[in-house]
Amino acid sequence: MRRRDFIGVLGGTVMWPLAAQAQQKPVVIGFLGSGSAAQSSLMVGAIKQGLRDNGLVEGKEYVFEQRWADGEYERFPAFARDLVEQKAGVIIVTTIAAARAAQRETSVIPIVMGMINDPVGSGLVASLARPGGNTTGMASLNQDITPKMVESLKLLLPGAADVVVLFNPSNPSNLAMLASLRASIGPMGIAVRTAEVGTLASLSGLLDLTVTKRPDALLVVPDNAIAAMADAIAAFGLQHRIPVISTIDELTRAGGLISYGPNRTEIYRRSGFFVKKVLDGVKPADLPIEQPTRLVLTVNLKTARSLGISIHDTILATADEVIE
Repeated sequence: MRRRDFIGVLGGTVMWPLAAQAQQKPVVIGFLGSGSAAQSSLMVGAIKQGLRDNGLVEGKEYVFEQRWADGEYERFPAFARDLVEQKAGVIIVTTIAAARAAQRETSVIPIVMGMINDPVGSGLVASLARPGGNTTGMASLNQDITPKMVESLKLLLPGAADVVVLFNPSNPSNLAMLASLRASIGPMGIAVRTAEVGTLASLSGLLDLTVTKRPDALLVVPDNAIAAMADAIAAFGLQHRIPVISTIDELTRAGGLISYGPNRTEIYRRSGFFVKKVLDGVKPADLPIEQPTRLVLTVNLKTARSLGISIHDTILATADEVIE
């Protein structure tokens, strides 16, 4: 063999493994969703945009493994176990039940919260500044701003005497926020009825409540499975001429009356920052949890006109978004 040929062969045998090492296998990014894929395309789109913003390209740097509970939160443990068995590099969660399921299955794989209600109060993390364990990400602030729905109720519907509060009993934070709403509404002399909703099928219970007596308003406690049903809930309110008040901006855009809360799309995009950090080796325990820096007042003027509700000019002037 000529020396030149020998060097070429030697070069090939040495360089091939190095080239193979450079072509690393895409990391598995697991995702535990509360609703369904069909109802949550905006959420997933925002998360993937956040990953792109942080230099992670789907199919090249990562593969996205989605698991959807369709409002049945008891499915999360099996989903979390499956993602751990697939050796996910990180797991994104969007509700307390999903976070707990993932934490029970692994203390090693980083868990990134896309948008979680009261992660400290629910026991998911030690503190916002130093989460501890393997969990970090974004908190929602929903537990602090839920009482704002009562202010909207008093301002827009001063004559309201009966309201229905929609909540998901599978979400422990919803029970605390429901209690907060009851405490705020009670002194106003307004009757409070509740409707338990976690799936599209369970919306029939809401129909039963309104058929017997149409409430003056529907207040929606924030939950990701409920948010995934924004179109159906808004359509229900319009059909039965019930103003819908929430913290969920998608719900107002879909036909609800008013909402005040975080821009959910911005928060889900921000999750990409945390995913990139933990994949680069930053410990979740040392990565402070962030809260929304901007709250959005969204008013659906078209819905207000349809329901014959007058929106004061001062509200419209301060609104971040007005749907005409």
